[in-house]
Amino acid sequence: MRARDLNWMQVEEYLSRDDRVVLPVGSTEQHGYLSLETDNILAERVSAEAAEPLGVLVLPVLAYGLTPSFAAYPGTPTLRLETFLAVIRDLLDSLHGQGFRRFLVVNGHGGNLAAASLVREWAAERPDAQAIFHNWWASERVQAEAMSIDPEPSHANWTRLEGVDLPSERKPPLDQEAYRVANPDGVRDLLGDGVFAGAYQLPDDQVAAVWRAGVEEVRELLESAWR
Repeated sequence: MRARDLNWMQVEEYLSRDDRVVLPVGSTEQHGYLSLETDNILAERVSAEAAEPLGVLVLPVLAYGLTPSFAAYPGTPTLRLETFLAVIRDLLDSLHGQGFRRFLVVNGHGGNLAAASLVREWAAERPDAQAIFHNWWASERVQAEAMSIDPEPSHANWTRLEGVDLPSERKPPLDQEAYRVANPDGVRDLLGDGVFAGAYQLPDDQVAAVWRAGVEEVRELLESAWR
């Protein structure tokens, strides 16, 4: 159940029988030839598709995260670390105050990993609550499926934006050492179009297999990951 399809009275009724809630977290940032909202779209969609048969509430995606490295790409706003962590904490606090007790934070952006520690700390302080931080795109199952198709799953590849032509050749591997120490302008010089490495796109059936692994894993967490 997406929050956008419900009113507050329906959510109150939901809370009378279920205390689970999904908070998708993404980032608005450059993704090469893909949408600036790729992380947001995928985090919310994988959450919604996983939760739909279970009837679990899915909140709107948190659309801004930590992406300072991509500051030289237009359309890539970033939060400061302290701001981002404060927002996550505030959201968990306010939802907890309304009666939610089991929280699945579905993260779609690698720069947001600092929130994983915050979520564990938050839950440790509340014996009556449980909170899981899940990187849907980086999980063992999704990565195994991706690497069975192509050995270089990477940033900003494999999917497509309607009406945009993608290069047919593979992009050479990223110089990881240079990337780690580069400032935003240096990152843009290294990446150029913003894609890290590998194929720009793959056949739909192969991409769908990776997607199914992600949806199934999120659904299993919602069903059975709670103590």
